[in-house]
Amino acid sequence: MHGLPLTFLRRIILGAMFFAMPGIGWAATPASDPPVTLVGAGDIASCYDDHDEATAALLDDIEGTVFTLGDNAYDNGSQFEFAHCYDPTWGRHLERTRPVPGNHDYRTEDAGEYFAYFGDRAGDIGEGWYAYDLGEWHVVALNSNCNEIGGCGDGSAQLAWLQADLATHPAACTLAYMHHPRFSSAGHENDVDLTAIWTLLYEHGVDVVLAGHDHTYERFGPQDPNGNADAEQGIVQFVVGTGGANLREFEEIKPNSVVRESDTFGVLRLTLAAGGYDWEFVPVAGETFTDTGSAHCH
Repeated sequence: MHGLPLTFLRRIILGAMFFAMPGIGWAATPASDPPVTLVGAGDIASCYDDHDEATAALLDDIEGTVFTLGDNAYDNGSQFEFAHCYDPTWGRHLERTRPVPGNHDYRTEDAGEYFAYFGDRAGDIGEGWYAYDLGEWHVVALNSNCNEIGGCGDGSAQLAWLQADLATHPAACTLAYMHHPRFSSAGHENDVDLTAIWTLLYEHGVDVVLAGHDHTYERFGPQDPNGNADAEQGIVQFVVGTGGANLREFEEIKPNSVVRESDTFGVLRLTLAAGGYDWEFVPVAGETFTDTGSAHCH
């Protein structure tokens, strides 16, 4: 220490004290939340086979929030089917599940048993749309059964709600999920009724959309609401109708379809971090197909 000016030593000491004080210097920079897991599928439970038991077994070993992409209890979304088909398998993860309804759930009047089973996890009765924050991400759950909720286009209640939600939650990373896919290479094909929803999601920089309905796994590259490739602002869509109901074949392969699988049941696991995400299709025991990757948010 000999030879160092006193004023220099004072600056060192004061500087150390400054940066050690809570809320000052580097300590004031908020740390990002740790990555979180979102995992699930659609088209799930049937009392006529045990594929949903196999996918539920995957969930047993994966922590995080569980999503469902509709058609939760086949064939009619009845009280019996939720109690005896869905509840013994995926139902054991009910406390961490955030669902959306499918068209089969609406085979019971107004999807009444769906709303009764999931309770406040499913959003308001008669609506079925809601949002929540998960780690650094904003997540929007939508009801794509447009004919059952007064439409999905301009002037609809859901679209107005979505506009307000996205405007008041300008997160760096946003994900949306619903039952029907805007784009699909399987039997149900593209759904133009969802164009207005997709346009709003696109305009607000949503990164990922998940859907079911077609009983396949399909990943699309980033694209705009009209199906044009868009590497800068486009939305990546996953179709994950592999939760347990019978699988289907692909038909006309749509533009921007990157990965397709129609022979494997499984779930999609998303690891959501600040600024990006990883994905992994996890197959049921005994199967080998998978799809993995990473991407940055817009």
